[in-house]
Amino acid sequence: MDSKLFIYLGYILLFINTILFFKDFSKQEKPFKILASYSFAMLCVQISAFLYATNGKENLFLSHFYFVIQFLLLSYFFFLLFKDKFQKLTIKIFLIITLVALSIQYSLNPFIFFKFNELEVFLTSIPLIIYCSFHFYNLLSEKKKYYFFTVGLLIYLFGSTIVFLTANLAISMKSRYFSNKIFELNVYLYVVYQLYLFYELKTILFNKKAFKN
Repeated sequence: MDSKLFIYLGYILLFINTILFFKDFSKQEKPFKILASYSFAMLCVQISAFLYATNGKENLFLSHFYFVIQFLLLSYFFFLLFKDKFQKLTIKIFLIITLVALSIQYSLNPFIFFKFNELEVFLTSIPLIIYCSFHFYNLLSEKKKYYFFTVGLLIYLFGSTIVFLTANLAISMKSRYFSNKIFELNVYLYVVYQLYLFYELKTILFNKKAFKN
């Protein structure tokens, strides 16, 4: 199937999920509201990227907003979920290391803002993979909150991290076939991620035992 159809499907699913997030928003618990903010922020970034691309403008700089916002909001989301002190401390440490490292990097090399930043991808993605693993461990003895979301996120992060870490290589090789296949993988994974998120929202919003404050 044409990857463009999956791109639009990803946009549609993201839009639907964002709308669902704000259904009974005020009645939901704080982690849910953080996820709602995350989904809305990602929708804004995706719309901006689409508009830039449609008008033939470079949109690579938007990837930095995508990764950093995703990292910050999902770190806060997991911080609220975790009860273990070590897990919470781990999030704080990764947060400090990542923000300090990126601040130093951009201050030394501002031009990296206009290309994919492999260090940024690594520093903002690997911690989230670790948090997902923590959450799965916690679910062994806790109620399975946000299980499907975490499964989808983990699948997407594993694949997208590889994709974006090789993005500059694909671009520098000037091989359209290789570059297209690399980015197609990310498109497919994103659709899978949004489907898992949709199912998570379905179980929360249309279940009488939804997580409330």
